[in-house]
Amino acid sequence: MTNTIFDITHDSDAIMLVGSNPEVAHPVIGMQVRQAVARGARLIVVDPRITDLAKKAEVHLRVKPGTNVAFANGMMHIFIRDGLVDEEFVKTRTEGFDELAAIVKEYTPEKVAEICEIDPDDLVRAAHIYAEADRAPIMYCLGVTEHHTGTEGVMSMSNMAMMVGKIGKAGCGVNPIRGQNNVQGACDMGASPVDFTGYQKVANPDVMAKFEKAWGTELNHKPGRMATECFHDMVEGKIKGLFIFGEDPVVTDPDTNHVIKALTSVDFLVVDELFMTETAKYADVILPGRSYLEKEGTFSNTERRVQRVRKAISIPGTKPDTEIFTLIMQRMGYPQPLLTPAEIMDEIASVTPSFAGISHERLDSDEVGGRGLQWPCTSREHPGTPIMHVGKFARGLGYFYPAKYQPSTQQVSEEYPLIMMTGRILYHYNAVAMTGKQPEINEIAPRSFIELNTEDAARLGIADGERVYVSSPKGKIASYADVSDKCKPGQCWMPFHFLDGNSNWLVGDHLDDFSKTPEYKVTAVKVEKADYECELCRY
Repeated sequence: MTNTIFDITHDSDAIMLVGSNPEVAHPVIGMQVRQAVARGARLIVVDPRITDLAKKAEVHLRVKPGTNVAFANGMMHIFIRDGLVDEEFVKTRTEGFDELAAIVKEYTPEKVAEICEIDPDDLVRAAHIYAEADRAPIMYCLGVTEHHTGTEGVMSMSNMAMMVGKIGKAGCGVNPIRGQNNVQGACDMGASPVDFTGYQKVANPDVMAKFEKAWGTELNHKPGRMATECFHDMVEGKIKGLFIFGEDPVVTDPDTNHVIKALTSVDFLVVDELFMTETAKYADVILPGRSYLEKEGTFSNTERRVQRVRKAISIPGTKPDTEIFTLIMQRMGYPQPLLTPAEIMDEIASVTPSFAGISHERLDSDEVGGRGLQWPCTSREHPGTPIMHVGKFARGLGYFYPAKYQPSTQQVSEEYPLIMMTGRILYHYNAVAMTGKQPEINEIAPRSFIELNTEDAARLGIADGERVYVSSPKGKIASYADVSDKCKPGQCWMPFHFLDGNSNWLVGDHLDDFSKTPEYKVTAVKVEKADYECELCRY
């Protein structure tokens, strides 16, 4: 996020919410968005489904899944056509405008309306509300990123914000809402095969030399593989062993049959976990992990805020993750000393310019007062950075990325006539390793379901609550029909939490060219009434 949660929900005149349902997936932020609307902020929602926040929106653009780039290009066409561009900002702060302008010239409201299946007048209204507001943030989530053009979708959000000068200001910016409590921190710490800490690139010789000197060893100069690419490599025998730390890909990753085939193909699988998850069942060795209550360290939230986590309880028989990693490093021949969490934070600061001013001592001090620090925080005296790109972009000039709309890799057919989207529900959390064990939660949300449009359900002879089978080229699962008008005709939606009918058995392995993120949001499926009793095997 370029801004803070507080300023985009308290200092904004309008909010553009794209591919995100925060009242369900990020309920604290969702509540603040609802409160902002109640105070008078104008809301634009770009989402195929009718969500509760969409009902509060001044404009709801129910775009066809997979058409985010076309939507954004249409918005920018209107910015240019109607004189809404911040000419001074574009001239002094950016580059690449002319190339992008030439691309979006053909994305007229009428053409975009046809691609996105929306009303062209609504697109024009949304463009004017966003561009003419003094302060307006873009907030987005997996509805933007989980497409084969997800990276270009994100770039397109940035293009829109730059074109109307809404970056580097309070109540503005481009703000991804991250899904888990420390996913931002994991990315910040180099949990990517192309990055060291602080997004310092493995491919940069100077960066590589710095880390080799700091760690006193020669490192592999070749960037690694993204997690989603590794499953193919396992099946092909290129990866022989795997260490999975706090992930449950059998539940959360696409094409579940392929994931299981990959996990059973490796010679040796280690899982570091709290629970006997679906993935842990395939492990050769399970290491008992620790929960956040048993850990000392920091978490970084979606607004780049590094906050202290303090150990509250001790459970015999487990080790801190850092000790597990250290012992493995030592047994593999590297003399890694066992460091305290505070010492590890100091090492991070010593090799990461954007974290140079962050330490446990400072986070615990009266100066910070429990608020945490937002990176970049480049020195002990630096107060942290609530708003990024003020006055100047990190790369110098902001770059307009020339994105063109590309149709989704999956399209409907006679055999698979519905487009399925996937996502979360309020009551369950991700892989349900914890929430699935709570009887009270399971009483409210006990089973798999698929949202069907009333017209589609009537055509298929399916009533609300009836048992159905859902299939795609990747597999077939059983579920229950939830009939409403939340989805448009020809579209359906399904959560991935439930083991009795997980949508990820059906999702293909089409990946974004850059991030290698799967296209969870566009899967062609068939839904049919279960007119005979046949309990499908989940595997």
